[in-house]
Amino acid sequence: MIALQNKLRQIGEAFAAVTENACHYFRPVTAFPALIWAESGEAESFHADNRKSCQTIQGTVDLFTKTEFDPLLDDVQAALEGLGVAWYLSSVQYEDETNAIHYEWTWEVANRGED
Repeated sequence: MIALQNKLRQIGEAFAAVTENACHYFRPVTAFPALIWAESGEAESFHADNRKSCQTIQGTVDLFTKTEFDPLLDDVQAALEGLGVAWYLSSVQYEDETNAIHYEWTWEVANRGED
């Protein structure tokens, strides 16, 4: 099985190519747009012969922007497509505190022996 950290690094590199304000786990208070991604835990994984045969990790990527119809929306989705991960847009909301639009995608990546 490929090391989980290798899969996660690939995700981070893809998001870093979207914007220079891409961070793992935390959101800079003053930087907009900001893209924050994090793994949240194991999703549906598979077991065979008393061992884990495929581990699936779930996470989120959040885009905070002050630009209506920000082109970064398409860039985030293109990055997810390029990674070959399963994903969906799970939430869009306006934040009164920051005056930012907050988009959240949920993604899942499989870590199998042949990857």
